[in-house]
Amino acid sequence: MATKYTLHSKHRMLSGHEIPVIGYGSYMIPPATTEKVVAEAVKVGFRHIDSAVMYGNEKACSRAMQNSGVDRSELFFTTKIPPGSMGYSQTKRAVDSSLRGAGQEYYDLILIHAPYGGKEARLGSWKALVEAQKAGKTKSIGVSNYGIHHLEELEEYIKGGGGGEISVGQYELHPWLDHSDIATWLHKRKIIVEAYSPLAHGERLREPVLKNIGKKYGKSPAQVLIRWSLQMGFLPLPKSVTPQRIKENTEVFDFELSAEDMELLDTGEYCPTDWDPTVDVD
Repeated sequence: MATKYTLHSKHRMLSGHEIPVIGYGSYMIPPATTEKVVAEAVKVGFRHIDSAVMYGNEKACSRAMQNSGVDRSELFFTTKIPPGSMGYSQTKRAVDSSLRGAGQEYYDLILIHAPYGGKEARLGSWKALVEAQKAGKTKSIGVSNYGIHHLEELEEYIKGGGGGEISVGQYELHPWLDHSDIATWLHKRKIIVEAYSPLAHGERLREPVLKNIGKKYGKSPAQVLIRWSLQMGFLPLPKSVTPQRIKENTEVFDFELSAEDMELLDTGEYCPTDWDPTVDVD
């Protein structure tokens, strides 16, 4: 599925805008470190930076982008509405606050970080994002960590006149966290499926299956995982704070995992490395 991609390939979203096929994840990177490592990521070719209010590093990501020498129009910047800002008025304030704090005129993508707060709050937040999109404060909107019941609730609201389009769904996705039911739901609707923690926070990099496959292609376990994500039709958001590994994470477009290798990585396991609101939230 990902054979013809390059580092600069893009997907077209339902919003009509384009999104780079791989992004740099900034989760759990301290704000004091973020500017330096994001600058490194942009230097080696990343054009897609994933941030969030909860990460506390939007401003640092923004500074790195602004000082990179790369035109803003060539960079894709994401943030997320935190659980504490769910609901229409709270989300409106969060969008404006986030833009001011980051020193940005717009975001390329704003996601609802997780489906907390109940139905009324979720739909209120979506309404606020639709308005933000119409006002040019963000080009595209979407959700993160939504279970199928949350997605169907939102789909019903949109079709009933609520407006907007789910351009992106972001989830923890790797061979040891099976969200195939959600991915299938999203893919059927042509919604981009982003994979956060595609390296499983490094917890699985010593797995023999990764080492064996990596040896076959002359690639690291991390590169195998990123390539798996691409071939699954996902948009991976790998994170590293080490310059060499940041660069290595871009070098995943010159090989393709065989069908047999993909099958070996089809573990069917369900082992989140972090939270999983898709099943924990009503």
